[in-house]
Amino acid sequence: MSINVAVMVKLEPDLSEGNVSYNPDGTLNRTKTKNILGPHSAIACKAALYAKIKYDARVSICTMGPPLAEVALKEAMSICNADELHLYSDRLFAGADTLATAEVLKYGIEKLNADLVFSGHRAVDGETGQTGPQTAWKLGYTFIGNVIAYDLDLDKRIVRAIRLLDLEGIYIKEEVEARLPVFLTIDPSYKESYRRVSERLKYSLLKNAASKRIEHYKDYLKIWSVKDLGVNPSRVGLAGSPTIVYKVEKIPRAKSRRSAKVITLKERYDVISKILEVVNQ
Repeated sequence: MSINVAVMVKLEPDLSEGNVSYNPDGTLNRTKTKNILGPHSAIACKAALYAKIKYDARVSICTMGPPLAEVALKEAMSICNADELHLYSDRLFAGADTLATAEVLKYGIEKLNADLVFSGHRAVDGETGQTGPQTAWKLGYTFIGNVIAYDLDLDKRIVRAIRLLDLEGIYIKEEVEARLPVFLTIDPSYKESYRRVSERLKYSLLKNAASKRIEHYKDYLKIWSVKDLGVNPSRVGLAGSPTIVYKVEKIPRAKSRRSAKVITLKERYDVISKILEVVNQ
């Protein structure tokens, strides 16, 4: 039985550079900020690759953002060899908070007819962890968060997941199951396991195929506007965002407290010789 998988990813600022730029209204100026595929989104893509290897899933990657968000889609494709890339891009989407973003993603995922949806645990430029649960709620999908492992029973249309829960510093693992369609947010500690030789071989084949596919990623890319998705303009972008940004502060670039020294082979030999002299005394 076939299964459709969707992965929500996000283009995020590279905070390691310390040059995040903001617009006067407090929104992020992405054109003046170095952007990358969010690290948590990358983990969600690995979970989608697992579904492709184990269950022959058809994988679609989706994101909302400006045209430069293609960078995130391309990188996501390199991780999971996605079959389709979907970019929801329109000036009316600009300035959206998590709720308005979830509204757009809901309409996009409905068009994908996804049985299983993945997203990252959170985004480094927000840290709220709200977009995944809000999108699941709008879709009417069962939501399972903090997933560190999962498997599918395609005959019964069931997902079985293990989630990691933090109970005031005490971590426990909880096993849950739910009928498809299901929305999973993937915990940062997620690690896929391929125990069979056939799975490891397929992993290698798909990764090689992905490296070739991304050379022509635009052939797999579809861009959706407000009109294409059929969303209500009053429920997206700044107009549909109840969040008010009171103040933003520039993130300073962290100063390095470490230093490095290159040691030649002769210096290394001299150090070892001195240590041996002390030991032999």
